[in-house]
This record gives sequence, structure tokens and C-alpha cells, in this order.
Amino acid sequence: METRQQGLLDPEPVTEVDEEMVSDVDLNNTLTDEEREEILSELTKLEEDISTLRQVLASKEKHHSELKAKLGITPLIELKQNFNRSWYDMQTSTAYKKTSETLSTAGQKTSAAFTTLGTAISRKFGDMRNSPSFKSFEEKVECTVSNKKQTKVGSQGGGGSFEEVLSSAAHASAQETPSNNMSESSDHERTC
Repeated sequence: METRQQGLLDPEPVTEVDEEMVSDVDLNNTLTDEEREEILSELTKLEEDISTLRQVLASKEKHHSELKAKLGITPLIELKQNFNRSWYDMQTSTAYKKTSETLSTAGQKTSAAFTTLGTAISRKFGDMRNSPSFKSFEEKVECTVSNKKQTKVGSQGGGGSFEEVLSSAAHASAQETPSNNMSESSDHERTC
């Protein structure tokens, strides 16, 4: 005799048996006529009970609906009450409380990190603005802008564009020598 693997719905392991044993059992007629009549009678009674219970349930549901209608409870109000009850139950659950606390802590830490980052960036910009390189560049831009304005005053065109000013400032910066912090001016620019 060999045992097969049990399935999910099998209550007991299935075993293979000899074919001779199976042929000895009569599977078609295992009940006597009395037992058969008794089972059919019980089945008929159960079906009648089920039918009666369905009628009683339908009557109770109808009465239930009538009482709700008299109280003014509509399906929409009922849905709203169920939603509010579910929302309250969820908020009072430990999982929600833990999640809420965790998110609150994370939000506070993130806010603090952004504040620190903003302060650091502001400080770096302040340090950069006060650096000698930036001050030198700022002076060159101011000098170039004033030179362009003086050059353009006599001409018919308007003032120089922002790109021209930056280009002139970069040109002036490129001509700067390490020993001299003042830019050398070209023939058409005035020294500041």
C-alpha cells in the first residue's frame, strides 16, 4: 500500500488500496429503504424550515426599513454614521497612533534639517559675499557698468545688455594680474 501527498481539502491522507477490496463494496445502494425515507422526510422538513425562516427574515427586514424611515434614517445617513464609526475606530487603534507619532517625529526632524540647511546656505552666501574674490568681482561689475553707461550716453543705442556687462566684467577679471587687484582698462574703458 502506497501513501500519496495530502491535498488542501482532503481530511485524511489518501491511500491506495487493492482493487479486490473496492469491488466488494456496493457504492450505489448503501441505504435501506427505511433509512432513505427517513432522510427524505428530514430533508423536506429542513427545506420547509428554511423557507419559513426566509419569510420571517424578509418580514423583519421590511419592518426594520419601516422603522428607519419613520426615524428619518436614510441610507446616506447610515453610510455617514458607519464611516464616522470606522474612522473613530481607526484613529483609536494602536497601529494608527504609532504611525501618527512616527510621522510627526519624522516631520519635526525633517523641518529641523531644512532649517539647519537653510541657515548653513545663508551663512555660506554671506561668507562668499564678504570674500575678497567676490568683492573684487563686484567692483569690476560696477566699474564695467558705469563705463558702459558713460560710453553709451553719447551713442544712439540704449545702455548695454546684462550679457554685455557680464562679458565685460569677465574680460576685466581675465586681465587682472595677481599683484594688482585693480583691473586694467582697455582703450575704450575708464579705470575705476
